[in-house]
Amino acid sequence: MTEDVKAPRSRRLPRAVRERQILDAAVEVFSRHGYHSASMDEISEVAGVSKPMIYSYLGAKEDLFAKCIRREAGRLMEAVRDGLRSELPPDMQLWHGLRSFYRFVAEYRDSWTVLHRQALTVGGRFADEITVLRSRAIEVVTALVVTAGMKKGLGDRAEFSGPALAVALVGAAESLADWWLDHSEVSDGVLASWLMNLVWLGFNDLIEGSVWRPEE
Repeated sequence: MTEDVKAPRSRRLPRAVRERQILDAAVEVFSRHGYHSASMDEISEVAGVSKPMIYSYLGAKEDLFAKCIRREAGRLMEAVRDGLRSELPPDMQLWHGLRSFYRFVAEYRDSWTVLHRQALTVGGRFADEITVLRSRAIEVVTALVVTAGMKKGLGDRAEFSGPALAVALVGAAESLADWWLDHSEVSDGVLASWLMNLVWLGFNDLIEGSVWRPEE
């Protein structure tokens, strides 16, 4: 009498792989429906895992959404920093950083939608995460603006105006990225060049003291 031969059990995926799988699915679903309308059932279906596994690995819906924001924010900042190229002049660093930013938005549309639209709409702790992300981006841009001013011998003036100008640039970059979601025929290089022409020439004039004033 022959013995029964058991079918080999499928190899379990490492926890890190499962978590990435779940987060990818969650970002997709949250982007499509928003936080409140997204269901854990759909996330479970898209991820191809059970709901108990999601709860066990990443927590309830609120925790899952927070982890999505944190991961996508980290990926976004990493992409921008990788594009800065510290050996170049400040304006070229910023241009490459903007191109990297817009490439990220193009490649990870769901990520940007979750970060820029969904998280801010929900507010609370989620909006706080975006505030931290924006602060990090402002710090990077401020350093570039101040460095540009320093090279022109305008240290104090550049240090005074740099943070405010960086806030303006980051806000403009975010708004333009939002517009770009519906105008993807424009390349990331063109988009970055538009923004550089709008803001960097203005930065240059401001730190040199050349400002527009209304007529009396």
